[in-house]
Amino acid sequence: MATELQALTQALRDFAQARDWEQFHSPKNLAAALSVEAAELLEHFQWLTEAQSRALPADQRAEIGTEIADVLLYLLQLADKLGIDPVEAAKHKMLANAVKYPAPPPA
Repeated sequence: MATELQALTQALRDFAQARDWEQFHSPKNLAAALSVEAAELLEHFQWLTEAQSRALPADQRAEIGTEIADVLLYLLQLADKLGIDPVEAAKHKMLANAVKYPAPPPA
């Protein structure tokens, strides 16, 4: 796993341990929390046009950044609990996608 993600994962472990929250961090609970946070992220885009979604004001971008952080943090915790390296999983998935959806040859 990339060093920054490893440090962030360790910081999440330390944060939860200091608050005795580990008891609540089962894979099921973390997956549910991840889904809730992803829905909160989506809520910012609900009813926007494609153009509006690309031209967000700074304050809304900051709020979306907070939701993206929540999604990332729960995803890292879930991966940590299941012993999955998210960087390696993403690389594997990108390779699988390249096979499934090959780029067209240059014209």
